[in-house]
Amino acid sequence: MKVLQIPMLVLAVLFSAQGFAANTAQQEKMKTCNADATTKALKGDERKAYMSTCLKKDVPQTQQDKMKTCNADATTKTLKGDERKAFMSNCLKKK
Repeated sequence: MKVLQIPMLVLAVLFSAQGFAANTAQQEKMKTCNADATTKALKGDERKAYMSTCLKKDVPQTQQDKMKTCNADATTKTLKGDERKAFMSNCLKKK
């Protein structure tokens, strides 16, 4: 019985620690947008619209999206071998 308790305790500690992790960029953005909406005294639909546009601003492209875009571009240009590797490397490094 104790053999099961120790791994379960370790898992519980690991999962609970994630809740105390530092705020993500999205959480920080949410705080900022929420504070701005409160400062402007927005309510109801106006607040919803403001929050929606505020949260969509400056959304960085995810690595997965970059990969899809770069891969599609490389395929369109029919690049192969070292040429394709160099193109993909440059493309993925861009912001």
